[in-house]
Amino acid sequence: MAPERDPYGMKRTTIMADEELLDDLRRIAREDGVPLAEVIRDALRTKAAQRKPRLKGKGAFRSGLPPVDWNADLAIEPPPWRS
Repeated sequence: MAPERDPYGMKRTTIMADEELLDDLRRIAREDGVPLAEVIRDALRTKAAQRKPRLKGKGAFRSGLPPVDWNADLAIEPPPWRS
């Protein structure tokens, strides 16, 4: 069964929230004169925008050795057969 979508390209979902949070969100919606769903979408967008994307793989393969550029002054000598 395909996910339910509305004409605006949004996907329907369900969230769980305590009554106090819902009351706060309903109050905001009433004061702003907008639907509760709009208040929730705005809050989700704000939270998502605050997250900084992680760089994939950063720190995933640490060898425990210092970075190669720290040893740049230690030139590697070519093998004797290349001289």
